[in-house]
Amino acid sequence: MKARSSHIVPIVIGLCLVFGSFIFSVGFREMVLRALFPATRELIYLRTGLPHMLGEHLSLVLLSSVLASIAGFSLGVFVTRPYGREFLPLVRGLSSFAQTFPPVAILALAFPVLGFGFRPTVAALFAFGILPVLNNTIEGIESVDASLIEAAQGQGMTPGQVLLQTELPLAAQVIVAGIRTSVIINIGTATIGATIGAGGLGTVIIAGLVRNNTAFVFTGAITAAGIALATDWLFSRLELVFFNPQDGVRSGHDSTRHSS
Repeated sequence: MKARSSHIVPIVIGLCLVFGSFIFSVGFREMVLRALFPATRELIYLRTGLPHMLGEHLSLVLLSSVLASIAGFSLGVFVTRPYGREFLPLVRGLSSFAQTFPPVAILALAFPVLGFGFRPTVAALFAFGILPVLNNTIEGIESVDASLIEAAQGQGMTPGQVLLQTELPLAAQVIVAGIRTSVIINIGTATIGATIGAGGLGTVIIAGLVRNNTAFVFTGAITAAGIALATDWLFSRLELVFFNPQDGVRSGHDSTRHSS
């Protein structure tokens, strides 16, 4: 495993250097695009710099993902508690129904109320990104072995202690997987925000579609894809570091043992 990682790290570093050069070096980007699209006359989108569009894109993704993670996690915990369990079927039904709506439809519903720009895009991304976090929070908590919960209760734990020291540690990997999915979805979906003036990488993509310029479309699409892949890889590394199925079960047992 360590030998494999030692071979992967240089590759990852090399890819990051190439990707960073493509974003921040106009000369390098033009060289790459000229090699890929020799017949295209206008290779670089000059109205807005790529680093600036990337910053706008990441702002949309970061804010919407943080809000979606907090709301999805909180609602998922609420409907798995005794006082909120009666709402669980309703939440599951609404969640399944909401997944049938495409992001563009949610955006179309948001901008008449919130106007053009940043806010309606964040609202649409929030509404679409909350579902994976909510579903995984529910599934993670529901999958905790009932015998572990009973053991914790038998040792005198309060409901809050059972949640914090037994259920959440065991459900954490599933919950984080939901957050990972939510963030990756939002990275790709945030490109549609440019249609209502939110900026981001969708700006150069739309400009390319309007002008029939494949180089522009490629610039925005490959940057968004690269950010999504890098984020997914980062989450996978964090999961390997912090989560292990055997460690998760052991931490659950330890949490009940230490409270006695």
